[in-house]
Amino acid sequence: METPKIFESEYKFCEILWEHEPVASSELVRLCFEKLEWKKSTTYTVIRRLTERGVLQSKDTIVTSLVSKEEVLSAESAQVVEKSFAGSLPGFIAAFTRKKKLSRQEIDEIQKMIDSFKE
Repeated sequence: METPKIFESEYKFCEILWEHEPVASSELVRLCFEKLEWKKSTTYTVIRRLTERGVLQSKDTIVTSLVSKEEVLSAESAQVVEKSFAGSLPGFIAAFTRKKKLSRQEIDEIQKMIDSFKE
């Protein structure tokens, strides 16, 4: 199943959800007002939209995610690589490292990932 697209304001909402889930919808309203300055109606609209798209579920006023933060980040990263670099991961890494020098630790972590795919 493809990970549903989550827009920027929805992502901010999801970060709150991931941090507190499972959470009562009334508590989400309070948290979204506190952290995002959203009205009650805005929060309930986002809950409804994300439920319809299969990102979360709301059962008996308890809201939980159906898509993890890692799944969302992975899908968004893959979309950037596909759209901007014609699907070329080496092209993405080359562009990324032109602007940011990798630390020895980052290089070692990347090498471990590459080595794990070779096995």
